[in-house]
Amino acid sequence: MSSDTRKSIARGVSILSLAGIVCKLIGLLFTVPLTRIIGSEGLGIYQSVYPTYNLLLTLSSAGLPVAVSRMVSQYLAKEDPRNAHHVFKTALWLLTGLGCVCMILMLAGNGALTSWVREPRASLGFTAIAPCLAIVCALSAFRGFMQGQQNMKPTAISQIVEQVGKVTFSLPLAYFGTKQSLALGAAGALLGITLSEACATLVVAMIYFRRRRAFLDRPQLAHQAAASTGALAKQLFSISIPITISACIVPLAQFVDSVMMVPRMMHSGLTNEVARSLYGVFSGLVIRLINMPTALALAIAMSLVPAVSAAQAVHDEEGTKSACHQGLKLAFLIGFPCSIGMSVLAKQVFGFLYYESLAPEQFQVGWELLTVSSLTIVLFTVVQATSGILQGLGKQRIPMYTLIAGVSCKILMNYILVGIPGVNIHGGPFASIVCYSVSMIPNLYFVCKYAHLSFQWKDWVIKPGLCAAAMGLVVWGLRSVLPFHRVFTLVEVACGVAVYGLVALKLGVVSKSEISSLTHRLRRKGKKA
Repeated sequence: MSSDTRKSIARGVSILSLAGIVCKLIGLLFTVPLTRIIGSEGLGIYQSVYPTYNLLLTLSSAGLPVAVSRMVSQYLAKEDPRNAHHVFKTALWLLTGLGCVCMILMLAGNGALTSWVREPRASLGFTAIAPCLAIVCALSAFRGFMQGQQNMKPTAISQIVEQVGKVTFSLPLAYFGTKQSLALGAAGALLGITLSEACATLVVAMIYFRRRRAFLDRPQLAHQAAASTGALAKQLFSISIPITISACIVPLAQFVDSVMMVPRMMHSGLTNEVARSLYGVFSGLVIRLINMPTALALAIAMSLVPAVSAAQAVHDEEGTKSACHQGLKLAFLIGFPCSIGMSVLAKQVFGFLYYESLAPEQFQVGWELLTVSSLTIVLFTVVQATSGILQGLGKQRIPMYTLIAGVSCKILMNYILVGIPGVNIHGGPFASIVCYSVSMIPNLYFVCKYAHLSFQWKDWVIKPGLCAAAMGLVVWGLRSVLPFHRVFTLVEVACGVAVYGLVALKLGVVSKSEISSLTHRLRRKGKKA
């Protein structure tokens, strides 16, 4: 079972990681023409709307898909596909209803939200993105059902459709809208998100209906009676509410930032235009770059929940330990090089994408912010992995409490630091480091406690840390010698990846058998294709 668990997690992580990287790369490339079309000021309007949308979306759709994934995996582990499918149908109705309520709230409260973010030009954007709330909630139910079967491909496909649709719809709508006004340009970009999510929902629904008959034909080996809709709904809510609260905390902090940071920067002596522009660079460009490697963290978390839940359902303690160990090892193995590499190459990476799109002073602020913000990647990756494990173990309240503590510290530090003249926007990354550190440390403690694991300093922290340090030194040396140019940035990144891989092999962080297994699977998939 432990071997199967490791393979299942590795397969799920690899599929979602590849899709996540592709999606983040498309999303990253999307911001380059978008910034040129609507400018940093238009990006500031766009970012005035997006945190509110993200908060309402998280409120309506974050917890239930995880609960669906967990309950479906548990029922399937007990050979009970009938109740597993009943969970999905119940969740689909609940999620769609919640999404419609949130859509109505955003439309009805447009004026209040516009006043709240102190940006009158954001009104059209709130209207354009409101229908997306109902659409994504329905999409989340389908994803949760597939993930509960430890089938990550539909989620990966729908994520790619989202990003391709965003480029296809948002950029033309932003371009034509900007000819009228910046407000209409930002609203066009947001309307494109709504259309892209509708396409993704249609695709994943088609996958579901194509495979539904095969799922319903699974043998019903469990003798358990069919659960009532009311009982399943109650169980779904009992699992999802702490997860939803936990998932809402970071979007809530981003929402507070969108309301607070510009006034606090003005308090530090900046004008509204300069403050809005800097906030657009930080939240729209720097954070987007940080979010690219965090796709790997989300992949780990999504794969861990059903794997840990399934092992727990059949009381497989070794399988549970194996899943937890594998997840934490992957989190540190992925998080360390992403943090160190992006921090050392912050100027090169930021310049690769945005050098021609920004004024010189905005470009400098951007890469300076990225240098510090990159250090949050490893912290966030471990927070996501530990949260996924704790949710799979049925301890979903713990990450809720730890994130509340972390985000409370972040909001307080943002308020203090951003208002200090000479610090202003540069206080944001330091507040984020404190936030995720405060969340990560107790999460790790409770994972080890409830999974009956000892903390593996050598395998989880020391070896990946040494590999990342060696990579960082080599990349720093190359950066010091090579001139600032896109071609040389690619060379530096490639050399960093190679050094990290070689040192990881030398220190035994990654075994030759694991690499051989991965290449074998890739060859087999290539032959099938």
